Amino acid sequence: MPTMKVQSSTTSEAEGTSFDRATMLARLRDEQFDVLVVGGGITGVGAALDAASRGLRTALVERDDFASGTSSKSSKLIHGGLRYLQQGEVRLVYEALHERQRLRRNAPHLVKVLPFMIPILGKPGAGQGASVVSRKIARALGSAMWMYDITGGWRIGKVHRRLRRRAALAHMPTMTEDRLLAAYLYFDATADDARLVLTVARTAAACGAAIANGCRVVELTKDGTDRANGAVIEADGVRFHVRAATVINAAGVWSDEIRTLDEGCDPDSIRPAKGVHVTVPWAKVRNDIAVIIPVPKDKRSLFLVPWGLRPDGTFQHTYVGTTDTDYSGPLDDPHCTKDDIDYILKALNGSIDAAITGGFTEGDITGAWAGLRPLVKRADAGRTADLSRRHAVSISDHGVVTVTGGKLTTYRDMAEDAVDAVCVQLDRSATCRTRRLKLIGVDGFRAQTPGTIAAHLYDRHGGSARQLLDLIAADPALGEPLVAGLPYLRVEAMHSVHHEMTRTLDDMLTRRTRARLLDRAATLAAAPSVAELLAPLLGWDQAETSRQLGAFVQSCAAETAAGLVSEEEFIASITGGTI
Repeated sequence: MPTMKVQSSTTSEAEGTSFDRATMLARLRDEQFDVLVVGGGITGVGAALDAASRGLRTALVERDDFASGTSSKSSKLIHGGLRYLQQGEVRLVYEALHERQRLRRNAPHLVKVLPFMIPILGKPGAGQGASVVSRKIARALGSAMWMYDITGGWRIGKVHRRLRRRAALAHMPTMTEDRLLAAYLYFDATADDARLVLTVARTAAACGAAIANGCRVVELTKDGTDRANGAVIEADGVRFHVRAATVINAAGVWSDEIRTLDEGCDPDSIRPAKGVHVTVPWAKVRNDIAVIIPVPKDKRSLFLVPWGLRPDGTFQHTYVGTTDTDYSGPLDDPHCTKDDIDYILKALNGSIDAAITGGFTEGDITGAWAGLRPLVKRADAGRTADLSRRHAVSISDHGVVTVTGGKLTTYRDMAEDAVDAVCVQLDRSATCRTRRLKLIGVDGFRAQTPGTIAAHLYDRHGGSARQLLDLIAADPALGEPLVAGLPYLRVEAMHSVHHEMTRTLDDMLTRRTRARLLDRAATLAAAPSVAELLAPLLGWDQAETSRQLGAFVQSCAAETAAGLVSEEEFIASITGGTI
């Protein structure tokens, strides 16, 4: 087994650790492990890091790509969840806010403070000449703000405050002014969810874990006492046995599929809830901070989050979401529907002055994503929005540990509970180390001038950015955009192949970068040149390059069903000499 590294991860450790898939597959075939983690989302990679950093011989397999499920399709917020206080989930909020602080300390290059504004709205005309907020509204919302701060919001170093109408409008001048009374400002944090997953996975590898994507579990194996002792994996058309004393099922919305392999029947324990976000041009919204807007005739709110800071202080895009609805379709590829889009646009248009923006239609949407929350099913629950976001850990008769529920912010806590259960089964005493374990990229990280190339690279790659900047200095062509109009660079594509286990065009354009989520049309137009860039790095011949491109185009084409892009626009993008 590789030498254990359980101290703070460093950039040199990151680059010196082989996050090479061929090497990892050989290890999975040849070594004997204490624990096998199934699932490469945030909970799975968190469990792998927790186990490996405790000194357990750890393996992780992911059937598609890291964060290819729910963990790349969240609201990208590291937060306590203000609305959970209204549901009486005070302990969940407390734990989430504590984990938020740990993430800010352990991954400052990835997790950034984000101000949030909650506008207080009245009937049309209420804002004209209004100087005070109604006592009833102010008391209720002010109490919630203080509760959030006291529960742990203060740990971010700031507490909430009330804004007058003009100050609120300065943060989002497109709001309907004659309805705006005032606003509250509070503070949470944000992170690129797929980037966080990948960084945790690489940190786990630096601690000795054997990790690989493109590895599907086809069978959970048992020993002579009927205890789980690993799994049969299929990778690249080849099957082999990964031997492990225990198994953690961290497959998210697919966890019941793994439990079926273990228990012989479907436990039907997960209630998937679909969450949809859409991206629109920032210039039509002009919010310089996150804003929470109400959904008309529903007891929910949506986030408006600016994305892609420019050097002049403006942004490229704003994303809007999320929905929260029951889902019963295929788990592998949930899509936005017209109802989802109408729901989001109704909320957006209800909060923005059409006289300023011209209103929002499907034609304004530049990108979209839909994810499924793996909520724990409860017989007495009504709406999925009312289901608890607390996680649950269970152990089957064969010793398989399943961890479900939870949220992005609390992944470390979920992982700790799952590995604690493993240690009990192994009769091992091993203290959790992840509360203060720095993620790869912390060492060498330096805050840069916002909106610059250096800031973009340091905020995504931490201390490794210095090496990328040196490569650009040696070959300026590597500093050119990967996708026109977006901040991602060609040097990042090279880096992702060598150090981030990128296998496909979709890996690159949907998760290693977030290009497809930001601007689908521009990403489609750039797809051929990106495929050409990746081909020699990944050993693709012309047939494989064409197959990769075709698969990506087909995946994007599915979005036409939701009306997110007209058939004419899509056909033009793939036949207009670009694809």
